[in-house]
Amino acid sequence: MGTEEEDEDELSARYKNTLDALSSLITKRTRFTNNNQSHRFHLLFHYLKVLELEDAVSQMKIIHVAGTKGKGSTCTFTESILRCYGLRTGLFTSPHLFDVRERFRLNGIEISQEKFVDYFWCCFHKLKEKTSNEIPMPTYFCFLALLAFKIFTTEQVDVVILEVGLGGRFDATNVIQKPVVCGISSLGYDHMEILGYTLAEIAAEKAGIFKNGVPAFTVPQPHEAMRVLNEKASKLGVNLQVVEPLDSSQRLGLQGEHQYLNAGLAVALCSTFLEKINIEDKNGLNQTSGIPEKFISGLSNAYLIGRAMIVPDSELPEEIVYYLDGAHSPESMEACAIWFSKQIKQNQERNQRRLEQILLFNCMSVRDPRLLLPRLRSKCIDHGVDFKRAVFVPNVSVYNQVGSWSSNVDQRVDSVTWQFGLQRLWESLARGEAKYNSKGKEEEKSLVFSSLPLAVDWLRDNARRSKQVPFQVLVTGSLHLVGDLLKLIRK
Repeated sequence: MGTEEEDEDELSARYKNTLDALSSLITKRTRFTNNNQSHRFHLLFHYLKVLELEDAVSQMKIIHVAGTKGKGSTCTFTESILRCYGLRTGLFTSPHLFDVRERFRLNGIEISQEKFVDYFWCCFHKLKEKTSNEIPMPTYFCFLALLAFKIFTTEQVDVVILEVGLGGRFDATNVIQKPVVCGISSLGYDHMEILGYTLAEIAAEKAGIFKNGVPAFTVPQPHEAMRVLNEKASKLGVNLQVVEPLDSSQRLGLQGEHQYLNAGLAVALCSTFLEKINIEDKNGLNQTSGIPEKFISGLSNAYLIGRAMIVPDSELPEEIVYYLDGAHSPESMEACAIWFSKQIKQNQERNQRRLEQILLFNCMSVRDPRLLLPRLRSKCIDHGVDFKRAVFVPNVSVYNQVGSWSSNVDQRVDSVTWQFGLQRLWESLARGEAKYNSKGKEEEKSLVFSSLPLAVDWLRDNARRSKQVPFQVLVTGSLHLVGDLLKLIRK
């Protein structure tokens, strides 16, 4: 037994050293020009050569997915479906919530610490040996993409599902030359300082994953975006098809109306992929939906942490229930509001007790809260949900070690200037509505806490004092915030 514990301690120490080395690749984000992005992107081909992965990557069977919202869900549905066909799957997604290994899944399971450490150092040492002033070490996300290629080629997976990190054209995943099929999920405004300030510019960057003659699918898009996607596809001889949402009678493992759009895209990607590798499933069609039974199983068993999750508080499960969604773009914020409102309505129909809705929010400073909070608030009000309180907090994760969440969090945060700005915006929205509200509803309250643990303590204290009124807490605006809260309430 002692030997086993020593082995675990040794692996834990090796893993920590690995995370320290990975952290060293994080660079302060700067807004790159196209020339700079292009240079960094083309270095990837050199890195593949150093790692001796060129031939192996060219032979991988890849499904490549870009988009503003829904690309992670689409990849999750896709992986789940193909696993039902007995295929050995490799899934690369971002970001992670708790541990960087979440980004690398083999047959639906995140890679083990031991394998991660071994693959990491194999790549890190080879690349480090070849660095120079002209060719630096890869940046954080580039290294993770290269690591994914190393893991999936060595593990000999049958299919790789690659989620684009940012944009498409210059994304590290786009170093691949010949995927089997490509997908573009819903497009909207996000990362505009990098991708462009119009839908046309954003669509052009996303369409950068199109490859000559490789079939591609997308969902219904705004006219401006669809026009650009069609133009880019036409120039490359890409057969771009638009898929419709699945019928809402289909049970999905991921919650929310918007998921039927992502599921429809996943079905199209999987159907094309299976056809390309000569797997037919005409005998297993479900008589009601016309979809193969294995597709139905994959869709219903898909699971994605941090999206449309309902989690009772660990200390007060009857008094506080958290509704978690890492929405952080204007469009996903609306989808989140609709999902939350429907959950509240269903709960009220089952439960005659008075329930109190509270917003727990933060967004990263690269986001524009003026595009997020008004949409969230108006959609909830449209669906009959009014927040009694809004609480604004900073994220508390210690991400200098990129692998896992630190539990040794100092509850004092130097500055909550950003959170006070969010509070002022929220209160201005409330005042604006009050001018048009003749009924004079009870005044809302908003608060700022210097840390998430303090906010959770406040929620619990208030819930204990008012046991007759359970709290329904919507946690949104940042995937990191969702991850922080999950870790905190599960301790």
